[in-house]
Amino acid sequence: MNYDVVVIGSGPGGYVAAIRCAQLGLKTAIIEKYNVLGGTCLNVGCIPSKALLDSSEHYHNAAHAFSEHGIELGNLKVNLTQMIKRKGEVVKSNNDGISYLMKKNKIDTYFGLGSFVNKNTIKVTDAEGKEQQIETKKTIIATGSKPTTLPFLPLDKKRIITSTEALSLTEIPKNMIIIGGGVIGLELGSVYARLGAKVQVIEYMDSIIPTMDRALGKELMRILKKSLKFEFFMSHKVTGATNEGEVVKVTAENPKGETVTFEGDYVLVSVGRKPYTEGLGLENAGVQMGERGMIAVNDHLETNVPGIFAIGDVVRGAMLAHKAEEEGVLVAEHIVGQKPHINYNLIPGVVYTWPEVAGVGFTEEQLKEQGRAYKSGSFPFKASGRAKASGDTDGFVKVLADKETDEILGVHMIGPRIADLIAEAVTAMEFRASAEDVARMSHAHPTYAEAMKEACLAATENRALHI
Repeated sequence: MNYDVVVIGSGPGGYVAAIRCAQLGLKTAIIEKYNVLGGTCLNVGCIPSKALLDSSEHYHNAAHAFSEHGIELGNLKVNLTQMIKRKGEVVKSNNDGISYLMKKNKIDTYFGLGSFVNKNTIKVTDAEGKEQQIETKKTIIATGSKPTTLPFLPLDKKRIITSTEALSLTEIPKNMIIIGGGVIGLELGSVYARLGAKVQVIEYMDSIIPTMDRALGKELMRILKKSLKFEFFMSHKVTGATNEGEVVKVTAENPKGETVTFEGDYVLVSVGRKPYTEGLGLENAGVQMGERGMIAVNDHLETNVPGIFAIGDVVRGAMLAHKAEEEGVLVAEHIVGQKPHINYNLIPGVVYTWPEVAGVGFTEEQLKEQGRAYKSGSFPFKASGRAKASGDTDGFVKVLADKETDEILGVHMIGPRIADLIAEAVTAMEFRASAEDVARMSHAHPTYAEAMKEACLAATENRALHI
């Protein structure tokens, strides 16, 4: 078979790239190593974790918040088997949806390991070892990432686990130790803490979610301690872990250099992710690698080999599904001669704990490092009528704007439905709005979105109306 474009990997970046290529009239094929489409995000990442987060949030609210609303329940219990079953059904529904989109757009699907024979020939090896070769003019590498492992912390995938295993546990941990205070660990820790597990987070840095504005990490830590009884051990360097049957012992060095020991029945290793490029045969096509195991690309996401592109987690930038999707569209449109662009500074980051956390643009720390003159305005959800009505009064919206021009430079939020609310900030910043522009826009009352308006008012000569 001969194709205009072959996409290797069917995660959000890969399948979106394939769809856009097909929409643009290119004969397209997609190759997936596993027997289902969707990649990490749909199968063992974004989608299943959100399914469990929603289920656990329903239980936690029923146990701790319903009575305040005048709803009384008895004999409340967790059916973890049903939770995991529902998660699987949500995943399958999304898998089926991607399969439908491939057929709708007349994209040929190959299941097996895709690897380069040469620049224009791709070999597909299926699970039984059967091989076939296809020819292509262009190739888009979208093979994603996998959890980072630590050499001194061997995984047994039973008690010492990654996020993949944490999505399918058969019991609620009594004490889950999470190594790493980033997004994935805090989200999965929230799932099991809501269901009754004791959660201890060991973090090497001095703040959680360290890549986001520090005010967000500080507030999230405060809330998780209060609402879910999280324990945090910051500036601790983990040195090892041993599975001793039903107990795992973790050793670490505390800030004083002393050795301390933690004990739990499960240890979730969540210290980031790394590009997945194994078995691609990149050397056969002459593709050069960049830093930290990533594939080197130019501004059009093209490798050193003309016609071979790479997107998503295997190239520079944040490892986010929506970033990969935007890159997939960019490459497809570039191939046919269009002039697409991505403003990487305006790709939002989100943490799906409760309250949710999100940020876009420059953090306050980055602006200080740049020496840029800025002003800041914040609005707390405890002053929001809508938040009071729902009982979700933790958190705030913070807007950073240029001191002279008033252009919004960064927006950082923690609170209810923030994952959706951040889109307003992205839209405003894409059009280079000033804080006053947003402050003068009418926001429906009562809504959580009013906090964005009030924060912009606060950044504009401290004009917030409700604080």
